[in-house]
Amino acid sequence: MTVAFVALPSAAGMASNSAWADVNEEQGVMDAGVSWTTDPQTGNVVPDLHGVSAAEDPYQYMPDFHCRSGGTDTPDRGCLTLQCPAKTPGGEEGTPVIWKQAPRSITNPQWTDYPAISGPTCLYDPEPQNVLANIAARIINDFRQLPVNPGTLKAEPFPHTLRGGPTNFYTTATNQTFDITILGQNVHLTATPASFTYTYGDGTSLGPTPVAGYPLPENQWLTTETRSSDIYTETGNYPATITTSFTGTYSVNNGPPLPINGTLDLSTPPQTIHVWKTESRFVADTCAENPQSWGCPGTEPHH
Repeated sequence: MTVAFVALPSAAGMASNSAWADVNEEQGVMDAGVSWTTDPQTGNVVPDLHGVSAAEDPYQYMPDFHCRSGGTDTPDRGCLTLQCPAKTPGGEEGTPVIWKQAPRSITNPQWTDYPAISGPTCLYDPEPQNVLANIAARIINDFRQLPVNPGTLKAEPFPHTLRGGPTNFYTTATNQTFDITILGQNVHLTATPASFTYTYGDGTSLGPTPVAGYPLPENQWLTTETRSSDIYTETGNYPATITTSFTGTYSVNNGPPLPINGTLDLSTPPQTIHVWKTESRFVADTCAENPQSWGCPGTEPHH
């Protein structure tokens, strides 16, 4: 004698510290602050995308405008010969600059070339010393207008799951980059999924959490509980969604990547999860022996 199990549908339907950027308009200096932490494996200080640590970026950044005046602190001759033609007919020519960095903790520091950029780049603005301040003042609004894909909420199993068993959820949200023009400048933006809020539709939720989740092998769907799983206690139909908070960075004309003060929060359309119950009965044959036996795939449950 064999015990068969079948799933039956219900009769009823159903913070942290933000990254920031500040610009000194008179000096053209941009401070960049992010959350930092120590990698437990390497011991190195690394950016903490989830805001667990509250330490600051140890550097500040500045565009050096001495290219045309031949300042002694601009040894790169490419800065003296770089051409920055107008981007539009009748428009203003750009201003060659070299990006500098220095420790934030030092007053009147010794500036050095920003190592991530080789050679000079162009800034376009009638008053180039103010362009970084003007972009910084509006960057969060431009960031929130980007066509960022929120990804998709995935559930396993789907669309039917079982009451009392784990249902695994995860998101497909990914890093995305965009190149746009702001105040005549080439701005490169990166949107990074940093935290997630799962709303399971049954009155429970998870987050904000850094857990993006991950897919499971099919043979583990009903037995493995992950950090982003939910266990439905009642049958019914539940609309599940996920809200992803994207953090951002931006660079101006190939300048250093600077953090954006604020997040872009995007929610996915609801995914309806049908929660069924299970019943077990003794049957005479296995499904291999009798495909029409109670509980076999393609057969209607008998009461």
